Amino acid sequence: MAIDFWSPSYRAAASDLTVAISPLGLVELADEEFEVHGPRLNRYSSAWAWYLGHHWSYRREMGESQFYMNYVRTMSDYITNFCFGKGVQFKTPEQNNAIIPHLLDDVWNTHNNKHKVLWEMGQLAGVTGDCFVKVAYEEPYVDTAGIPHEGRIRVIPLNPAHCFPEYHPHDRDRIIRFKLKYRFWGTSAEGTRQVYTFTEILTDENIQQFINDELIDEYPNAIGSVPVVHIANVSISSSPWGQSDIWDIIPLNRELNEKMTEVSDIINYHAAPVTIITGAKASQLERGPKKVWAGLPKDANVFNLESRGEMAGALEYINFIKRTMHEITGIPEAALGQFQPVSNTSGVALAIQYQPLMNRYQMKKIHFTKGLERINELVIRTAAMFRPEMLVYNSQKAAKPERDNLLQLDPADPLTYKTTCHWPDPLPVDVLIKLNEVQAKMSLGLESKRGALRTLGEEFPNEKMEEIFEELMDDAIDQGSLTMLNSQIQSAIMMATGMLPNNEGPVATSAGG
Repeated sequence: MAIDFWSPSYRAAASDLTVAISPLGLVELADEEFEVHGPRLNRYSSAWAWYLGHHWSYRREMGESQFYMNYVRTMSDYITNFCFGKGVQFKTPEQNNAIIPHLLDDVWNTHNNKHKVLWEMGQLAGVTGDCFVKVAYEEPYVDTAGIPHEGRIRVIPLNPAHCFPEYHPHDRDRIIRFKLKYRFWGTSAEGTRQVYTFTEILTDENIQQFINDELIDEYPNAIGSVPVVHIANVSISSSPWGQSDIWDIIPLNRELNEKMTEVSDIINYHAAPVTIITGAKASQLERGPKKVWAGLPKDANVFNLESRGEMAGALEYINFIKRTMHEITGIPEAALGQFQPVSNTSGVALAIQYQPLMNRYQMKKIHFTKGLERINELVIRTAAMFRPEMLVYNSQKAAKPERDNLLQLDPADPLTYKTTCHWPDPLPVDVLIKLNEVQAKMSLGLESKRGALRTLGEEFPNEKMEEIFEELMDDAIDQGSLTMLNSQIQSAIMMATGMLPNNEGPVATSAGG
């Protein structure tokens, strides 16, 4: 069955998947807005319809097969998992290493669910071609149970169909005005359920919020910048919008569904064929299994109507369509669950085998690196404004700072907001081979311990080194305590017996001492 998590507007309504707009679907747009954003919203709706499994616009008669093979969702999820499954790590300038890495870790993993947010971002970009992310501060509050909750910095992926950005006329990377508009259910003053339209307009100077075109709140923008980041999945020259991963395989998936349905009809026909009787009456023949017909007229003839067409050609065409979908998306055919023998293929050979998918990964990496760095900048700006204590060194979270680390960051320093993204290799890595490589570099003096930890995927090498040092200190103290205890026991034995103890028992001392 189709999954119906998204708005009912995402429905296939014709053979070309024209999408009908329902009362809770896309909001009404002014003529100017529809001229600019209408094609984009229709494209989003069609893409979501295919992703969610709404592949047919009509119902066949009862008993006739009508199924779909949703390779659109399967391939989209595979690409998203391949690119974002191992997450992403953030690095900062050396002077900020005692503060910013822990600030970002706190925001991404404590205030938010990092892996879930990254998956949503990848899914939105892969299906629609565009990903919008809003950074907002959630004020502290006390819940109904009386438990206080501290303020959080939220990283919120937005539905692109609800986003209406306005770019600078000469700079497509700069959003000068952003409108967030969507519908929701609410309870009116009379107690009845009603559909409302929420609109939020964000600029560098202020933020306005409306319900049904009525202004309900207005306040200055504290961080002085539109807190929304637009990430294009694959950029298109001279256009701010991105290209979806699935758009090119939608026609192929439609053709695959139709041909598979036709093959299913042929199989069903052969399971219950039409029987032709000539020279006799059907009423004279008893139908059913294990029946014997005898006494038929001389010229009578009874046979099943058979198809003389070859199924091999149809099946080969279906395989050709599926193979073409793999070629367009760059996903190897063996990657979607086909049996393959276990081997110790080297990383280089595996990268060559997955080269088309690695090319797509590199394109996503380019676009999302820039977007994630901008998101981190907005996160740090928000922390500097609403949680300034997060820009101060915290000895409970971070290791002892080094000489060139700052203990408090200046919000006016541009380096405070500088971060870089590190993407782990998406392909499987043999840890033993990696360890041997790191060990060889360290033996040649080409790698430090902290660098080795980073190579092995450790996000906080300083804290790991401190943990190792503390463990060595504890081991040394424990060993020293044990040695001291043994010495005291041996001394007590000697004083009590006058003999030096050894492993085999006390040894008598000479008469001369």
